Amino acid sequence: MTFLDQIYNKLPFAIEQKHYIGYILLGLWLLLMIGMPWLQFFFGADILPLGVNISAILQASAVFYFVQYQWGFQRTVVVFLIIAILTWGAEFIGHTTGLPFGHYSYTDSLQPQIAGVPLLIPIAWFMLLPSSWVMAQLIVGERDSLQKEIQFVLVSALALTVWDLFLDPQMVAWDFWVWDNPSGYFGIPYINYFGWFLVAGLVTLAVRPKELEVFPLALIYGIVWFLQMIGQGIIWQQIGPAIVGTVAMGSVMLLAYWRSRNSAT
Repeated sequence: MTFLDQIYNKLPFAIEQKHYIGYILLGLWLLLMIGMPWLQFFFGADILPLGVNISAILQASAVFYFVQYQWGFQRTVVVFLIIAILTWGAEFIGHTTGLPFGHYSYTDSLQPQIAGVPLLIPIAWFMLLPSSWVMAQLIVGERDSLQKEIQFVLVSALALTVWDLFLDPQMVAWDFWVWDNPSGYFGIPYINYFGWFLVAGLVTLAVRPKELEVFPLALIYGIVWFLQMIGQGIIWQQIGPAIVGTVAMGSVMLLAYWRSRNSAT
């Protein structure tokens, strides 16, 4: 059974029988994301930082709920802390030294901040990492050898990094952070994506995630892809990043579907 089959078959049961708190959080996040253009229309661009903060907290809370249902509350808290500490540290080093992302700095838009790094940033890393682990889990299969473990880390890092093909151009356009020398990919230095890949891989190595239930984390990955594709391609008019991000994240999902289909036959 492929992960799309699991989504189709399990959705009614899952909503009725378990995870209802997670789905409430996910629904609130989805409503806010759909409403963001309207909020900007009525209240102006100043509302965007608040909307982004709340939406990230809602999505991360939903992810936390789904993960703790499988791993337990204590382990999930530990995983969240590992992600938060490592990614905050990477962002602090990054914006002070230029490594491994390139030279950039956060504006005052996203608050609160510690040492120039918004507290939202570690939350943002957490809110899609488990979904990236699920994508890698589907693509790599059972991790029964060192080679498979390495493949899992690399694919997890790639599955998260391609999201930033959407994210970084949008956040720069919203003036959440700025690059000292805009270049490369729609004004984003290419080294930034090496940094994302490196940090995502190191975090995955540190966490050593156990197997996760495909549903609903794969669904979250798909929703993020769809929202970014429609939002940037139609509403925010960032056509280039929308096309590249759609193809990149879509390819990860397509490969996950193909691999899960082959393993099921």
